[in-house]
Amino acid sequence: MVILKIIASIFLPPLAAYLQVGITTHFWINLALTLAGGVPGMVHALWLVFTKRSE
Repeated sequence: MVILKIIASIFLPPLAAYLQVGITTHFWINLALTLAGGVPGMVHALWLVFTKRSE
């Protein structure tokens, strides 16, 4: 499952954020970062996958 989340972090960062933490503040931050520019959203999603526990 982690590999899927890493791949999603690269191509669809909000999906990876959703899979990792659900609809929380981190998801909305990730969505805003992705809309502002793809790379910040990707970095945030990867950070979530590697540091946050699944809820």
